[in-house]
Amino acid sequence: QVQLVESGGGSVQAGGSLRLSCTASQYMSNLYCMAWFRQAPGNEREGVAGVDHRGLPRYADFVKGRFTISQDNAKTTLILQMDSLKPEDTGMYYCALVYGYCSVNLARSYFDYWGQGTQVTVSA
Repeated sequence: QVQLVESGGGSVQAGGSLRLSCTASQYMSNLYCMAWFRQAPGNEREGVAGVDHRGLPRYADFVKGRFTISQDNAKTTLILQMDSLKPEDTGMYYCALVYGYCSVNLARSYFDYWGQGTQVTVSA
């Protein structure tokens, strides 16, 4: 069973940047989708950005133009570059994976594997 490990979280002031990474414990099959989700205290977990095995991205409206999702060439690491961070971006950020033929989407129920999360805190 694949394991996902997130890293790169931390504390930053508004307007700053962070780069999150999600490393998979094994090479991913030819067909898969991956995504980043976040959850603030008291809120539902929400999709932030996703990508399929071709690298086709999808973003939530509230991060468009600020966040960029990508993968390394080996396709074992998912990256989320977060720029122009806002206090409302604060939360626990999770990496998610689903194998097989899939279309990029940000529905929580779509994904089978999850990491433990990395905390992002943005101060005003």
